[in-house]
Amino acid sequence: MSKPILLLVDGSSFLYRAFHAMPDLRGPQGQATGAVHGMVAMMKKLRDDIGAEHAACIFDAKGPTFRDEWYPEYKAQRAPMPDALREQIDPIHEVVKLLGWPVLVVPGIEADDAIGTLCRVGAAAGHQVIVATGDKDMAQLVNADVSLINTMAKPPERLDEAGVLEKFGVPPDRIIDYLTLMGDTVDNVPGVEKVGPKTAAKWIAEHGSLDGVIANADKIKGVAGENLRKALDWLPMGRKLVTVVCDCDLAGHVPGWPALEELALKPVDETGLKDFYSRNGFKTWLRELSGETPAASAPKAAPQQTGDLFADASAPASSAIDKHYDTVLDWATFDQWLARINAAPLTGLDTETDSLDPMRASIVGISFSDQVGEAAYIPLRHAGPDAPAQLPLEEVLARLKPWLEDESKAKLGQNIKYDTHVFANHGVNVQGYRHDTMLQSYVLEAHKTHGLEALADRHLGRHGLSYEDLCGKGVHQIPFAQVDVAKASEYSCEDSEMCLGVHERLYPAIEAEAGLKYVYEQIEMPASKLLMRIERNGVLIDGAKLQAQSHELAQRLVKIEQEAYEIAGQPFNMGSPKQIGEILFNKLGLPVVKKTATGAPSTDEEVLDKLAEDYPLPAKILEYRGLAKLKSTYTDKLPLQVNPETGRVHTNYSQAVAVTGRLASTDPNLQNIPIRTAEGRRVREAFVAPAGHHIVSADYSQIELRLMAHISEDPGLLKAFGEGIDVHKATASEVFGTPVADVSSEQRRYAKTINFGLIYGMGAFGLATSLGIETKAAKDYIDRYFARFAGVKRYMDETKARAAELGYVETLFGRRITLPEIKGGNGPRKAGAERQAVNAPMQGTAADLIKLAMVAVQKALDESGKKTRIIMQVHDELVFEVPDAELDWIKAEVPRLMAGVASLKVPLLAEVGVGSNWDEAH
Repeated sequence: MSKPILLLVDGSSFLYRAFHAMPDLRGPQGQATGAVHGMVAMMKKLRDDIGAEHAACIFDAKGPTFRDEWYPEYKAQRAPMPDALREQIDPIHEVVKLLGWPVLVVPGIEADDAIGTLCRVGAAAGHQVIVATGDKDMAQLVNADVSLINTMAKPPERLDEAGVLEKFGVPPDRIIDYLTLMGDTVDNVPGVEKVGPKTAAKWIAEHGSLDGVIANADKIKGVAGENLRKALDWLPMGRKLVTVVCDCDLAGHVPGWPALEELALKPVDETGLKDFYSRNGFKTWLRELSGETPAASAPKAAPQQTGDLFADASAPASSAIDKHYDTVLDWATFDQWLARINAAPLTGLDTETDSLDPMRASIVGISFSDQVGEAAYIPLRHAGPDAPAQLPLEEVLARLKPWLEDESKAKLGQNIKYDTHVFANHGVNVQGYRHDTMLQSYVLEAHKTHGLEALADRHLGRHGLSYEDLCGKGVHQIPFAQVDVAKASEYSCEDSEMCLGVHERLYPAIEAEAGLKYVYEQIEMPASKLLMRIERNGVLIDGAKLQAQSHELAQRLVKIEQEAYEIAGQPFNMGSPKQIGEILFNKLGLPVVKKTATGAPSTDEEVLDKLAEDYPLPAKILEYRGLAKLKSTYTDKLPLQVNPETGRVHTNYSQAVAVTGRLASTDPNLQNIPIRTAEGRRVREAFVAPAGHHIVSADYSQIELRLMAHISEDPGLLKAFGEGIDVHKATASEVFGTPVADVSSEQRRYAKTINFGLIYGMGAFGLATSLGIETKAAKDYIDRYFARFAGVKRYMDETKARAAELGYVETLFGRRITLPEIKGGNGPRKAGAERQAVNAPMQGTAADLIKLAMVAVQKALDESGKKTRIIMQVHDELVFEVPDAELDWIKAEVPRLMAGVASLKVPLLAEVGVGSNWDEAH
């Protein structure tokens, strides 16, 4: 006979998860309801999925606990609960009780300790105890009678004793030792510095326990051993803090304690729930209680739920999808599917490849879907003893090519730029891509993740196979070509078919908002197509020049190293924070600016910058670090990243990364080459033009200040830009009360720092630090600035207020930038969100403008038959490789085209430079 189940829910863990996963939903009276909605969804699902007779939902109580008495710094660094969550605590307690759950809140102890105590008592009373939590600390409670379930994991995770050992590398009875060694940054419990999960598990396996590790501390070598020995005095307190107490007195909180009969799950209070759902605007659940069948609702502009426990009522569950997938192994089936996709109004298309490098990837298989639930996979290069005979790759591509290159045959994909590259590698120029679900998600919900697996989970409630399910992980991962064809077919068919399903959910939401529709259709989709061309164009690199620079940098580093040794009076490892700390603070006695979490003096860049103002050695260390990074990241690495087939470097531009719309460059990153140092600028000298060509750089001048003038409508800024006055001199004139003609270079420098600092939300302290002046003087400058540029101050105040009301800001073109912390955050997080609210409309609009500009310029190049190629996009700059015969046209037309993509209250100005390399073009 099976044991009765006692289900314990870590309510505090659940409510934070619900708050952060859900958007800022509001009830009929304007009250916050997002976390409430999430908790209802999770608690309903838990009750349905787990047949428990007894249960409790346990929340933390207000006020300190006994751990605060043991260690006053306990949880000291944890941010306060956001106001928007705090106001939902009472409604959450109310609705959980209405759903039939006993609710437990015990002052003076944490929810973890109440759960631990209930586990002990419940197991002793003959229950099988299940704890629903996402907290790794709870793994210490697992035994033959207690297991954990994490419904927040994907897929949901169940941990028994074997599961704990597999996940953490230690058994449940050693989790306390494991946690003690690692520490807990969330709770401000130090561990052993730089000891993570692998090292902690390894030490425990080698020495049996924490006590064994401590006993052998003198035998553990390396930096980790040194750090362990430093932490020995602390470890007993650390162990005490991370141990869940399992013998708390719950009398007065659990009726009949220590008996658990009063924790029986109760019937749902339907009358109370109807009233609650009505008060909070939960219409779908209200209809369910009333016996109505919920109608399928249209997708919402702001997606409302995340994760399997937040599936929208109108999203079909995975089991509701009747899937029919074909594996195409003969020409008859191929012809049937070719006819289907030729007739389809929109076809989902996906490739499986042998590489993540889009310029070098080759096709292993192709899948199509012409409707949700229906898809086909054509395996083309699967190998292995069990692989079936497959259609020939070249002939399949030849037969597909007319459809692939037909602009009138509408296609859909997930990250279509990658697939377009892959087909291009095989000589196929795909046309007709109408939609990209990754970009749809990016436009609708830029602050969330945009992988297809996450999108299907979030919007369809579906969980497909993962790449790791098929290929494994790490060193044991196999190439996709070795995956069993049947599994590969299911995986690829899911991708193309779920892509259609996600599109059907997201695109109507985009169409419903004119601004979002413009950003998606006129900015992001055309930019994606063009970025693929720019990536394929690549940029020519002078490898010999970079090698020479590497050699010079190596000599400089040796010289700086020797100079540092002389200042220190001894040699030391310039890459060792520990040795640097010993030299700076122990030997030289420099002041400690701040400390690490373990109490050691910090030697991070911020600290060294501060110390370098007064001491020579920190300045030498900073110089060394900068040059060493330049050498390793660029002068050494760039020549190795040249594609042997093209002789060029091909970066990857990621669109769906920055919430403001800015592109991110990777492999290699061409946007972060330092330009403030002569050595950094010299790296750009290696980006060269081939014979008969020049490099042309075109960038927007002071774009964000011009956008500030346009958006704020400040008369002073409008006048400066309208009359072509140097805006920094104009600002200096106003702030310092000096005629423009008499503004000194120092005053202009101050004004420039003020102009750009205020755009990025810099306060008096930040400005004082940047200018090297007293905070009071910086505040006076800011006050004077706002007194003379009142429109800027008004814009900032109004923008913060509007962002706090809506939860987002928008660019001039309608791109929406969500600010999750503007309502829910507190202290520094909310202040950061307010700074972002001020800057994001300008930075986002600048990102929109450069994308519109490059699309407009490429269109003009194509229409006029020019051979000029765009080879890079870096922030507000476009870089071209121009045949000498087209230089005059480029110098005249590109600034005109870039200035003409938008009509502002101030002129847009694009400046052009020409050179034999990228540095000369500036």
